[in-house]
Amino acid sequence: MESRIVEVAQRIKTLREILDISVEEMAACLDVSNEEYLSYENGDNDFSFTFLHKCAQKFNVDIVELLTGENPRLSFFTVTRKDHGLNINRRMGFHYQHMAHNFKGKMAEPFIVEAPYSEEAQNQQIELSTHEGQEFDLVLEGSLKVRMENHILILNEGDAIMYDSGHGHGMIATNGQPCKFLAVVIKK
Repeated sequence: MESRIVEVAQRIKTLREILDISVEEMAACLDVSNEEYLSYENGDNDFSFTFLHKCAQKFNVDIVELLTGENPRLSFFTVTRKDHGLNINRRMGFHYQHMAHNFKGKMAEPFIVEAPYSEEAQNQQIELSTHEGQEFDLVLEGSLKVRMENHILILNEGDAIMYDSGHGHGMIATNGQPCKFLAVVIKK
């Protein structure tokens, strides 16, 4: 079990208890069973971005606080240099860099996302997730196969998509290479 996962799980459990939120309420908020929620809270499973995002919204805290235990402090501006964002490694090898993790009171969460290419994933149905708000994704390198509920689109370098993230959405790298894209999650 990775120590970072256990640390995040402990922060989630502590916040849930402090805010007097039941396991059942959290499980319902996250669209998982009570048992599955408890396995996350115990640090038995790694967290998807959507899981962390929904927890942060439910607790009314910045996602950075869940990941690091620290609260962002900057309120005028912040600069994040290339390759120096807050690293978040989640689901199927996707690598996220939070590009404004030090800024407090964010109305949007900007990430550089690196999606690995998987030949196996090309022939499987893309897993969908949902979260409140909207999302804007801009392909920086490679190609991205995007599933918007029952719609499949291919986005290439320079292409962008914006959507209501309360609808099912998912994506994988395609065309034989990894994909790098800017994802901006806009809070509701």
